[in-house]
Formats: sequence, structure tokens, C-alpha cells
Amino acid sequence: MKTFLLYVVTAIAEIVGCYFPYRWLKEDGSPWLLIPGALALALFAWLLTLHASAAGRVYAAYGGVYIAVAIMWLWIVERIRPTTWDLAGVAIALAGMSVIAFQPRG
Repeated sequence: MKTFLLYVVTAIAEIVGCYFPYRWLKEDGSPWLLIPGALALALFAWLLTLHASAAGRVYAAYGGVYIAVAIMWLWIVERIRPTTWDLAGVAIALAGMSVIAFQPRG
């Protein structure tokens, strides 16, 4: 569970880090939005170093969690209800993430 939660926090940091510049560019937001965006992306990079596996495995497994968190962001922040297809994609991505992240070590 600790590993999964670390992936979730990492995904939130990346999404926030990309969302602020998006708001600045796409929605004519304040350039000040770039500061928290940069800080969130720095946090994201640091959080990636806390994962115990090799970097390539971390990135591969993280991708599945990122998909799930991005769909939650769509629903909570952007107020767009996910479709059945969105949820099916999340389930498939999390299944793949689980195979990669929780494989037997030996």
C-alpha cells in the first residue's frame, strides 16, 4: 500500500506541475502560475527517487497510476464525469502497473 500511495502522490505532483502552466497558456492565467508549477515538477522529480525499484521499472509502473490519477483529476477538478471506457482503461492500466510493481523479488 505504501508503494501505491507513493505513486499516487508522485502522479498528483506531476499533474499539478503541468496544470499550472496549462492554465497560464490555455486560459490566459497569470505568469505567477509558473512558480507553483515548477515547484510541483521539482517535487515530482524528487518523489521519483524515493521508489525502491530501478528507474525504468518505476516509470513503467508509475504510468498506470498516472492514468488513474489523471482520470480522477478529470472528474474532481475539471468536473467531467469519466466514461465507462475511461474506467475500463484505468482498470487495465492498474492491472499492468500491479504486475510490474508487485512482481516477486528474488
